[in-house]
Amino acid sequence: MRGDDLRQDILFSYLSPEARVPQNHPLRPIRQLVDRILAALSPAFARLYARTGRPSVPPEQLLRALLLQVLYTIRSERLLIEQLDYNLLFRWFVGLSLDDPVWDATTFTKNRQRLLDGEIAQRFFEQVRAEAAARGLLSDEHFTVDSTLLEAWASLKSFRRRDQDRPSPPDDPGNPTVDFRGERCSNATHASTTAPEARLARRGDGREAHLAYQGHVLMENRHGLVVAACVTAATGTAEREAAVALVQPVAGRGRITLGADKSYDTAAFVAALRRLEVTPHVAQQTRGRASAIRRPDHPPSRLRRQSAETPPGGRDLRLAEDGGAAPQGPAPRKSQGPLALRLRRRDLQSGPHAQPRRGGRMRRTPKGTDGQELQTTPQKPRSKPGRRGMPTPRR
Repeated sequence: MRGDDLRQDILFSYLSPEARVPQNHPLRPIRQLVDRILAALSPAFARLYARTGRPSVPPEQLLRALLLQVLYTIRSERLLIEQLDYNLLFRWFVGLSLDDPVWDATTFTKNRQRLLDGEIAQRFFEQVRAEAAARGLLSDEHFTVDSTLLEAWASLKSFRRRDQDRPSPPDDPGNPTVDFRGERCSNATHASTTAPEARLARRGDGREAHLAYQGHVLMENRHGLVVAACVTAATGTAEREAAVALVQPVAGRGRITLGADKSYDTAAFVAALRRLEVTPHVAQQTRGRASAIRRPDHPPSRLRRQSAETPPGGRDLRLAEDGGAAPQGPAPRKSQGPLALRLRRRDLQSGPHAQPRRGGRMRRTPKGTDGQELQTTPQKPRSKPGRRGMPTPRR
């Protein structure tokens, strides 16, 4: 039976947003983890707000909304507020019922700035990292550092000269016309009027330059989790200076390694890591300048020392997979030097599938009537016939 397309809205609903979210949705375990962390940060929230006055946006709901913005890559806070108005999944995760009003975008922005000034975001990150460490998901030996450019919310039209006191009135206040033709722009002589800390930078040769900040992240290599992060001005040495600052808290617990790309291959950066007893696993420069990685940071290990020695008797030392010495029996073939067994495909083959050696052909070894192999000699290769069937003379 066909149902009717009724346009009358239901006055009451007996289902909550909790019932609408599937039980296997990936946001459910994230919500449980976030709730435990926010409960631990409740004393820090209480110190940021006054005891009297009108109630503001709850900080727990504010942080959950910011986490949704990161997970779903929502490009603006105004669009986030719009999503919270009609998205049942977002309302459930933040903690809003179907009848709760959504905040204004300006109010949301001001309360977010309060949490950033109180370093709540840093404490939230530390609680998440502690949760991962308690579950044994963090490595304490091998790390990787990298950086990227974070584009600033500022237009190139705001990039003006520092010594220009009163700029000329624009022809269109909403979208003024700016002409940089014939003008040399640099961070030393120009600055943005809307984002003074932003710098004109680019990622590589042939890329466009834009106003940006530089973000740095330190990750552990076991599960690829972020251990530390920071944002600095986009200068030429910011990525190496920030890398040393990020690796200092994890250094000093023993010998650790730090991987990085070619932009970190400088003498000052490698020397700073070695002073912190950090082994630099940096990709070496192959063009332009010499690499700073010139000597090994560790002496030869016990495995290398054992493999470099040949025991008495002319036998070669064979190594097991666990790093120790394997049982030493008679070697199948004497090698040329310690651990210098040259595996030649032609020399190691025999039988019907054997391939010819240089200078001769190898045939299958014939056997006599008693089953013993007969001595044969390799035959010389035949010369190829010429045009008229005559053999070609050998040179």
